[in-house]
Amino acid sequence: MTDTTQAVAGRSAPAAKAPASKGTRPMRLANPLYASLGLLVLVLLAWEFLPPALDVPKFIIPTLTDCLAELSRMWAFEGLLGHFLSTALYTVLGFAIGSLLGAVLGYLLGMSEFWEKVLSPYILALQIAPKVAFAPLFIMWFGYNAMPKLLVTVLIVFFPVLVNVLQAMRTVDRDLVNLARAYNLGRLGVFWKVEMPSTLPNLMAGLRIASTLAVIGVTVGELVGGNTGLGFLISYGGGQANAAMVFNAILLLTVIGYALYFALVKIETRVLHYLPRAEH
Repeated sequence: MTDTTQAVAGRSAPAAKAPASKGTRPMRLANPLYASLGLLVLVLLAWEFLPPALDVPKFIIPTLTDCLAELSRMWAFEGLLGHFLSTALYTVLGFAIGSLLGAVLGYLLGMSEFWEKVLSPYILALQIAPKVAFAPLFIMWFGYNAMPKLLVTVLIVFFPVLVNVLQAMRTVDRDLVNLARAYNLGRLGVFWKVEMPSTLPNLMAGLRIASTLAVIGVTVGELVGGNTGLGFLISYGGGQANAAMVFNAILLLTVIGYALYFALVKIETRVLHYLPRAEH
């Protein structure tokens, strides 16, 4: 090849790209955390300045500073800490009991096709019935105490866990089950070695759904017939036309729900660490 040809080939050849290092990732346009915090700041500013600008009365939509002032008053004179702890305690307790019952029954029905067919119509009927409607009935049975809100919470939490576990048991890989039986594993051995690990993702998904519903169950029980808790403060504040108290109670309920949900996310990350996760 002549020098001229080599020069032309050198000019026409595209420049080689430097290989990307394995540890680098494409630069993101924005950090989601900063974007989320920026959106929160905008919402708080709108909450503080828009109602007065639009002449909205404080008993309709109180401003942020009104809610903070009322929060301080509730802490000093309304026993806010006791109400908050009561709601948080029964949310966690109702969630734990309802989840345990739902998971146990889901696994038992998943292990027995006969009993699943026998009990499924009754479970479906109980699922269709609105759980909120049971609250007055529980109050008539147990009185105005903590039991009705606990039972409503257990009832609401029970079904998402049951349905997720039962559905997962139906879709367990039959080849793995047959392989376990070929190694002379008994029914409990097949459950612990094959079915239980296979259904964990669905169980954790059901628990995350149930965690958000647990707050609803407790609140309904406190609204209908409670004398303690944040739901009671919502009912009391509504009767006093104290919108700031209602806003504060709702926000504190949201805090409880967030804490329970993200605790489950952390547990799920630890338990299901072996599952591959998509990188964005």
